[in-house]
Amino acid sequence: MADVFMNTYHRLPVTFVKGEGAWLYDRAGKKYLDFSSGIAVNCLGHGYPPLVKALSDQAARLIHTCNYYQNDISPVFAEKLVRACQGVGMQRVFLGNSGAEANEGAIKIARKYSLKKYGPKRHTIVTLRGSFHGRTITALSATGQEKFHRDFGPFTGGFKFIPGGDLEELDRALDQKTTAGFLVEAVQGESGIIPQDPLYIKTAAKLCADRDILLMFDEIQCGLGRTGTFLAMEPYEVKADVLTLAKGLAGGLPVGAVLAGEKAAEVFQTGDHGSTFGGNPLAAAAGVVVLDTVTDPAFLKEIARKGRALMDAIRSWNHPRIREIRGRGLMAGVDIDREAWPVLEACLAQGPGRTGPGLLILSAGAKTLRFLPPYTITDGEIDLGLALLRSVLDA
Repeated sequence: MADVFMNTYHRLPVTFVKGEGAWLYDRAGKKYLDFSSGIAVNCLGHGYPPLVKALSDQAARLIHTCNYYQNDISPVFAEKLVRACQGVGMQRVFLGNSGAEANEGAIKIARKYSLKKYGPKRHTIVTLRGSFHGRTITALSATGQEKFHRDFGPFTGGFKFIPGGDLEELDRALDQKTTAGFLVEAVQGESGIIPQDPLYIKTAAKLCADRDILLMFDEIQCGLGRTGTFLAMEPYEVKADVLTLAKGLAGGLPVGAVLAGEKAAEVFQTGDHGSTFGGNPLAAAAGVVVLDTVTDPAFLKEIARKGRALMDAIRSWNHPRIREIRGRGLMAGVDIDREAWPVLEACLAQGPGRTGPGLLILSAGAKTLRFLPPYTITDGEIDLGLALLRSVLDA
């Protein structure tokens, strides 16, 4: 069966057939504790009852209509999402299918905004080295990691990469004669779970405001409660002009969103952008459940508490193979002294007689382990997962 797929993934040797809470089960019935959440997608875990019910009810009523027409659930989802993001300045939303698509929309907004006000020479999008914004050609062009660029040029022009944390380089790059937007992840995920420095973000926000450059936050992996606040940018106490979300936004269904604040809310006009499946009723019904859950302050406090417990426990080991631990909430990166992939393989095969339970973790770079467990994970499950990880590191 696998022979029909293109060779795009290095898959681990397991086939899942069922999920429940923080657990996945393979064909043989072996269970695996999921510290990956489908790369931050299954944020409420597997088989979350309110999500299953909402999907079942919606599928029986209406799965899809094209965007020539309205439906009754997508506006509910959109209104909840905009309200949840009003604190950082958002006013309108466009719904698509994925994070890459959301970032493509953000780039188009910045380019059109700047073109209409300043002319065609002011089109550069500045991003950070180590960033990841997607794998379509233009989203890949915005991604500041050369390893993802190999073999796919020529790329969309008009992008500039700068090192994070360098205020002088930031000042130079945000040139008001040439730059349309600054696109930044509040916490870089794919390059190792790297939170941005608060002074750097505050400086970027001021420079962008002073120079009328759109400040755009990519919260595709780090948003939606992942860091213990609804948006990872919230602790920086800045406003955004554009914001992108995806991954966990519908708890497992494909959906992405690009939101815009006052400056950019009216940039897109009829015919400027579109998405066949974007915001369809099934995804919207799932998104309503996710937003109703992860906007609850008590729920967010629990994410933050569990994240602190997870990282404090790893730090307490003082393990000789661990070099550094970074993260916020249930988003953690652990640098180790060896290649990460063999550790992922050993965690998968963990358990007496290699029968289970196994542990599912991710990598983020060659020597970084990445943890993105579901928000619904219990303290006991965190303890068990860490015990499984330590047994692998001790081996």
